[in-house]
Amino acid sequence: MQDARSALSIPQAFALAATQLGDRRVIWLLVKSILISLVLAIVLGVALVVLLGWGIGAMFGLDYDQTVPGVGIAMVAVLGLVGLIAAWLAWRIVAMAVLQFYADEVVELVEAKFYPALSPRDLPMGEQGRIALRGAVRALIANLIALPFALALVFTAIGPAVVFAVVNAFLLGRELQDMVWVRHMKDGAAAPLGFSSRFLLGLAVVGLLAIPILNLLAPFLGAAAATHLVHRAALRQGKIDA
Repeated sequence: MQDARSALSIPQAFALAATQLGDRRVIWLLVKSILISLVLAIVLGVALVVLLGWGIGAMFGLDYDQTVPGVGIAMVAVLGLVGLIAAWLAWRIVAMAVLQFYADEVVELVEAKFYPALSPRDLPMGEQGRIALRGAVRALIANLIALPFALALVFTAIGPAVVFAVVNAFLLGRELQDMVWVRHMKDGAAAPLGFSSRFLLGLAVVGLLAIPILNLLAPFLGAAAATHLVHRAALRQGKIDA
C-alpha cells in the first residue's frame, strides 16, 4: 500500500472505502444506520402529509378528523405522493445525521485497517448527538433557503437538481471533514482539506445519494472516504503524527 503521507484523489479514497464493505463490523454498522435512517425518513414524510392534510382541512373549513374523506381520492393520492417525495428528500439529511452519530465507529474501522498508529480522542455520546443535530439543522436550513431558487428554476427541469446538488455538496463536504477532524484536532488547528477537496467529496456523496441501492451505502462510503482524505492531508501537512 502506498505511503500514508502521499496525496489521495477522491476516486482513490472511495475505492479504499469500498474495500471494507465486506467486513462484518461494517455490515452491522450499515444495517443499523440504514434501518434507523429509513424509519426517521418515513416518519418525517408521514408528518408532512399529516400537516398538509390539516392545512387543507383548515383552508377549506373541513373537520380535521374527516380531512381525508372530505378531500377525496385524488387528494389522498397527491398527499401520498408528497409524502413519498418528502421521505426521499429527507433521506439525505437523516442518513447523514444518523451516520454522524455513529461516526466514531466509522473512523475506528477505517483507522484500524489503514492507520493503526493514529489515536483519536473519544467523543462522549452527548457530544456526538450535538454534532449530528447541528449538522442536520444546518442541512435543513440550507435546503429551505435553496428551495425558492430551485422553484424559480423549475421550468428548466435540471435547474432544481443543480441547485440542491451544489448546496448539499458544500454542506456534506464540510460535515464529513469535520466529523473526522474533530476526533484528531489539536490546539484548534485548522482542518486539512481545501475548499475544492471538500466540495468534490460532498459532490461525490450527493451523486451516490441519487442512485438507488448505492444511496443506502453512500453515507458510510462518504464517511470512510473522508477519513482517508483527512488523514492523508493531515499527515502530509504535519497536523497529526503517524
